[in-house]
Amino acid sequence: MTTTTRAVHTVQVDDALVHYDRYGSGPALALVHGTGSAGAELNWGQLVPRFSDRRTVITPDLSGTERTTDDGGPLTVEGLAAQLIAVIEDAGTGPVDLLGFSMGATVAATAAALRPDLVRRLALVAGWAHTEGDVYLRNMFTLWQQLGASDPAAFGRIVTVTGFSRGFLNTIGREQVELLIPNMPPTPGTMRHVTLDLALDIRHLLPKITAPTLVIGCAQDATIPVEHSRALHAAIAGSSYAELDTGHVASFERPEEFVALVDGFTSAD
Repeated sequence: MTTTTRAVHTVQVDDALVHYDRYGSGPALALVHGTGSAGAELNWGQLVPRFSDRRTVITPDLSGTERTTDDGGPLTVEGLAAQLIAVIEDAGTGPVDLLGFSMGATVAATAAALRPDLVRRLALVAGWAHTEGDVYLRNMFTLWQQLGASDPAAFGRIVTVTGFSRGFLNTIGREQVELLIPNMPPTPGTMRHVTLDLALDIRHLLPKITAPTLVIGCAQDATIPVEHSRALHAAIAGSSYAELDTGHVASFERPEEFVALVDGFTSAD
């Protein structure tokens, strides 16, 4: 696996000093992280070398992550999309292929709807359009809130159990599962993300997406059930759909299959 040099950049967006990393050279691919204060490194660290040998890879850390500072106030999907848009403009690569995971899928979709000139192709992984109408999602994120406030160890455990498929967890074994549990602690930034997750509704923006779009669902997803990815596909005109037989974090469970799927979509004319 090729090792690429990381260049660290910052861009000011309102009260936030947003950090992002840039790797490699070639056509630009921006990767947008999901919920959690560890941000891009946790979501994409193991995948960057798989793309950056032939692409410019841009990995922003949005508000709520440890590297980006702001006033600590409530987050909105439009505000995070504005940060993503500023990063793409600051990188100066022109339109990018944009890939968002989980909460990052909602941010990427919002950016693509608001600034179609900046997005060549859009991939949305394990995303969803709204929380309010789904009792399961509301209870999941409410449980995260309550455990984050009262029992950090239990928070890490429920995030791990719902983040990966049962088969994957049993395959890697007890010791490796225990090592996964501390990866997403309920920091104040993580809990800001969870509060945003509870309020999300981007349904009004989906008809504005014009970039060729691939929606990737995860068949065994216990965090964001796969029906939400299928609904995103149905709501985005002309989008294509693929489904991986994984839990929520598909890129971790089946990285080679995940990379091949993204490569196949983004390399198309």
